[in-house]
Amino acid sequence: MDTQDQKQVVIVKTEKSMGITILLTFFFGPIGMFYSTITGAIVMLVISLIVGILTLGLGLFITQPICVIWAAIATNNYNKNLTGKL
Repeated sequence: MDTQDQKQVVIVKTEKSMGITILLTFFFGPIGMFYSTITGAIVMLVISLIVGILTLGLGLFITQPICVIWAAIATNNYNKNLTGKL
C-alpha cells in the first residue's frame, strides 16, 4: 500500500473540568458523577439509594463526600490518560 493511499485519523477529546466535576457531584450526588465516571455513578447511585433508605437519609452525609472524591479521582485519571502522563 502506498503512503499516499493511507488515511490518517485524528481523534480530538477535551479534558474534563475538575471544577465542574466537583460542583455537579456536590449538588447532584451520584447523578452528577455521570459527567466524570458512568460506572462509578451507577455504583454510587445504588449504594446511596440503599444507604439512604436504611438510615432514613442520614447516611447520605457519608456517601456524598465519597461521591465527590471518587468523581475527582476519575476526572484526574481521565485527563492523565488523555495526555499520556501516567
